[in-house]
Amino acid sequence: MDPRRADRRPDRLREVNQAAERAFSLLPARPEDTPARTASGTSKTLSRLRTDPETVERDLVKLVLTIVELLRQLMERQALRRVDSGDLTEDQEERLGLTLMILYDRMNELCDRYDLTMDDLNIDLGPLGPLLPP
Repeated sequence: MDPRRADRRPDRLREVNQAAERAFSLLPARPEDTPARTASGTSKTLSRLRTDPETVERDLVKLVLTIVELLRQLMERQALRRVDSGDLTEDQEERLGLTLMILYDRMNELCDRYDLTMDDLNIDLGPLGPLLPP
């Protein structure tokens, strides 16, 4: 075995150990580790996390619809670029436009079914701003 490699092994193990410590520090806190409640009766952590079993389905649908809406908008922009550049035939443009209109209508139907609006799908990313463009 190369002696230089053996000398680096403890450093590498130390690096792996430190990385594992950092990763495990990101795990959810145990109940006894949660911060004390504020004067309003809520803790900072609990105010961010809302895990209501009754809204899980709606929240999951909201997430899925958000992703679908993001993809729909990206496809629409790409289609407009292709139409502007003349890459598509008239028949292709017609089919693409019809498909995007149907997808938009289905999105609205699903939003209505789950009592959501298109604005509800625009997740706020904090300092990055809203997910979906205006």
